[in-house]
Amino acid sequence: MQTCQLIDLGLKAYGDTRDLQLQLFNGKIEQKLKGEKPTHHLIFVEHPHVYTLGKSGELSNLLADETRLKMLGAEVHHIERGGDITYHGPGQLVAYPIFDLEQLGLGVKSFVEGIENSIIQTLKKWDIESGIIKDRIGVWIDIDKPGERKIAAIGIKCSRYVSMHGLALNVNTNLNMFGHIVPCGIVGKDVTSMEKEFQRQIDMFDIKNELGRQFAITFGLKFENETQ
Repeated sequence: MQTCQLIDLGLKAYGDTRDLQLQLFNGKIEQKLKGEKPTHHLIFVEHPHVYTLGKSGELSNLLADETRLKMLGAEVHHIERGGDITYHGPGQLVAYPIFDLEQLGLGVKSFVEGIENSIIQTLKKWDIESGIIKDRIGVWIDIDKPGERKIAAIGIKCSRYVSMHGLALNVNTNLNMFGHIVPCGIVGKDVTSMEKEFQRQIDMFDIKNELGRQFAITFGLKFENETQ
């Protein structure tokens, strides 16, 4: 079992969190180049309204103009992860695993599958049956049914088998904010949240605990809390 530093940032601006990610990510790469074994980090955070566009994303999938974005109080960031455009905001649990996949004995594909499994197992604790769809990254509900909808997005970057970016699970998310984009570039598919599924707010503390527990099980980790 390997040690992982768990950092809970609460509500934190996207830019500041990205800076922290890059600091940890680049630091781990430097350690590996020196022949050292870096410690894994897992960051939990909620962001103020922000749209992030991956390196393969289409700007046309952002439907709001600059004036509308200002009214929404939303930022836009072009970032280095895979995938298209997505939304982050209050009530959504974002998790950034900055792991040395080499130490964990994982390839990128198996790492993504581990993230998917951690989300799926977390949702099971709330009796939400979810799964994955071939060629569509993320976690979905009611797959192959008329009401098929996405509850979690995944987008990562890896270099020298060090990961950054991660997942966004819609817990108590304002789903109206997805109306200003084509989520992940997929037309005609709905987005949902745990709150919408249950018609009540879900305790974010409980979700963090369970998602952390599932990450520990999936990746064989032991968490130590780290303050920032």
